[in-house]
Amino acid sequence: MIRSKSHHKGSASPEYPVLKSIVSTSSRGKEDFHSILKATQIIRGEHAIDGAGVHLRRVLGPGNIVDFDPFLMLDGFDSTDPGDYIKGFPWHPHRGIETITYLIKGKLEHGDSLGNRGTIHDLECQWMTAGSGIIHQEMPKESDRMLGCQLWVNLPARDKMTPPAYGDITQEKVTLVEEENAAVRILAGTYKGKTGVFESKYVTVKYIDVNLASHSTWRYTETPNDETLFIYLLDGTLAVDETLSQFENKSCAVLFGSLDKNSSTNDAVVVRSGDQGARFVLLAAKPLKEPVAWGGPIVMNTNEELDQAFDELDNGTFIKHRL
Repeated sequence: MIRSKSHHKGSASPEYPVLKSIVSTSSRGKEDFHSILKATQIIRGEHAIDGAGVHLRRVLGPGNIVDFDPFLMLDGFDSTDPGDYIKGFPWHPHRGIETITYLIKGKLEHGDSLGNRGTIHDLECQWMTAGSGIIHQEMPKESDRMLGCQLWVNLPARDKMTPPAYGDITQEKVTLVEEENAAVRILAGTYKGKTGVFESKYVTVKYIDVNLASHSTWRYTETPNDETLFIYLLDGTLAVDETLSQFENKSCAVLFGSLDKNSSTNDAVVVRSGDQGARFVLLAAKPLKEPVAWGGPIVMNTNEELDQAFDELDNGTFIKHRL
């Protein structure tokens, strides 16, 4: 078990110049001018092996804590070879975070110390609040293609020891918005007046899945400028630069930043897909700006809290809530 620790102070992300603007009509019938958000970071990650031998793409980790706050870790997986993932993630602990696992394609079974059992398939999601402590396993099953991602969201200090919980978001629960060139699925938060089925009690996360047709431009203006907002490209190619001409390949995260954090008009994300279209998730939340002490599967606010968690694992007192 990893016991290495890191301690990072939260701070505001660097600010970057606004490039141009677009016009939209507000709900009040007035025209609003939206500055364009610049892609301030593009992170392509690196190959990693985790669990019992799962090959994945580690895109976000401890080095990205400040800029992506409250998002901690993002792993992407995309394989047509079951040998890359079939050994899965056997029983292991978590504390102090929420994990969100979303599959575009594949099958994944979950079990945990609360007695929860669940299986998700194509276009389904598992949302787990580790809180005070949970032990669980995630076991992929053989499929034609395993495509998806897992995101870790930090819990605020006041909620680190909240009771753990687990839930599935199955296909029939996902809100779908059909657009001219895109299909947008809302897992959490709101989009164009419609609301996703899940809402965290602790960190309000917007989580939407966008399936964009080839050679199409998509605009988004619904996140306040003071929130952290990024896209993870699951498949296809996507241009995020000023001219929408330089295309990024799949398995990268793109962080967007605003010059004016206090503006009453939200800045706009504008992206364009390439020849094969693009499949991406858009994620947004307010940063916590709290200290982070991170040791393997446990994320607390101080090293003392981290040491206590590992001591409790050793002496059998880690789990605070059971069936």
